[in-house]
Amino acid sequence: MRTISDGGALLGALGAETPAPAPAHPTVRPRLPLPWVWAGALFLLYAAVAVRRHQLLRTTGYDLGIFEQAIRAYSQLRAPVVPLRGEGFNLLGDHFHPALVVFAPLYRLWPSPLCLLVAQSALLALAVVPLARWALRVLGRRAAHVVALGYGASWGIASAAAFDFHEVVLAVPLLAFALEALGRQRWRHAVARSAPLLLIKEDLGLTLAAIGAYIAWKGSRRLGVTTAAAGLLGSLIEIKLLLPAFNPGGSYAHGGNLGEGAHSSLLATLAFAPLDALRPDIKAMTLILVFAPSALLALRSPLALLAVPTLGWRMLSQNGFHWGTAFHYSAVLMPIVFAGLIDALAQWRRNDHPLGARHVRASLATVLAVTVVLLPSFPFAQLLHRATWHTTAHVDAARALLARIPDGATVAASNRLAPQLTSRCEVVIFPTFPVGGRLYEYRVKRLPPPTAEWIIHDRRAPDAWPYPTGHWPYSLGRQQAELASARREHGYEVVAVRDGVTLMRRS
Repeated sequence: MRTISDGGALLGALGAETPAPAPAHPTVRPRLPLPWVWAGALFLLYAAVAVRRHQLLRTTGYDLGIFEQAIRAYSQLRAPVVPLRGEGFNLLGDHFHPALVVFAPLYRLWPSPLCLLVAQSALLALAVVPLARWALRVLGRRAAHVVALGYGASWGIASAAAFDFHEVVLAVPLLAFALEALGRQRWRHAVARSAPLLLIKEDLGLTLAAIGAYIAWKGSRRLGVTTAAAGLLGSLIEIKLLLPAFNPGGSYAHGGNLGEGAHSSLLATLAFAPLDALRPDIKAMTLILVFAPSALLALRSPLALLAVPTLGWRMLSQNGFHWGTAFHYSAVLMPIVFAGLIDALAQWRRNDHPLGARHVRASLATVLAVTVVLLPSFPFAQLLHRATWHTTAHVDAARALLARIPDGATVAASNRLAPQLTSRCEVVIFPTFPVGGRLYEYRVKRLPPPTAEWIIHDRRAPDAWPYPTGHWPYSLGRQQAELASARREHGYEVVAVRDGVTLMRRS
């Protein structure tokens, strides 16, 4: 004879296959904590990609080295002065991210760039927990698996996990937990989980404002308006007051990205903004790809509007790096996209439409297909490349020469050699960059002479798939000329040359 608990278990199992309209409380209780299992699996995936890239010299001084120098300073109870960013440059004058201090205790225990890469992998993986939990509650177990896989393998997360370390990884799980709270109409929880965005990056105050506007629209008007005002005011204070105060130049370092550009005046810039947001074509492609992991279904949810602040500044930026799918810029959008997907599909459940179950199944199948189709074009596919698991003679040669540089030395290093040294040396980029603390200026007629005790330069550009392979910040010809000048004019002597890697020391 079945007991009441047996009947509940049977109903729960049936609900996992054909979910009923969303109840007020969870009814699906899997034996295993599905969201946390997915978080563990994704953490291993992200860490494998990130750590292996670093071992193959594919990480960079810009950006892993910069963030390591800042967090290293925090761990030693110093201001985040970053030599890679410029002499005496306080990194709080570049982007406003005091929340980075949370990594300092961990880095103190494990002073290595791998500490930051592993921590980043854990944070990106953690974001799957609230998304999968929400999907499990309102759509069932199979849907939760699709959402977890879709988020975990999405190109926005893949691009962030496979490109160094960035402060926005702190925002990814916070947004995911806040979005889950919005989906459950727990407005205060949503505000509490999203408020720290103000301490992660100056533009994320606009996302906080968007969350406030959503709450004012759907729930508590007073709480929503207060949150929106706090987000807008916070970003304004950071951009207009705090960042210029920390910046040696007394201005917002990235203000030029939103300048007048090709137009003759600010008025013309505003008038052409709608068109400029879609030109060149790469912008329109990125806008489509942002929502593609949800099979565009996220656009049916009002939660998709929370992506507008990030997409807005990126599409209107004069910096071409912001327009595409590479790097870390889309990581904060992926929780929004999959929260929108869950919300859109849950509406079919709540409406009890006769074709609702069929529509949800077809939608999830489409999401799964899109995930599989996009996967080979983005970084996670490199785990299947034989070259990823093969350490070349060039990498061995570079590591052998890096090992000859003593701890505590001052070093001018090629961009992809810099993060191999930032945990134990004071490192700048060779040839000198940026000049005078000014980013994005590559056509400097005369570079300042090197002043570091050591120079280590790699004339070979390691494979950086899926990102462009090449030399940065200057052409190989100019780098070679500066290397010869260091020897001829500035008193450096060659210590060793191996497989294109040159190690020099000032005599």
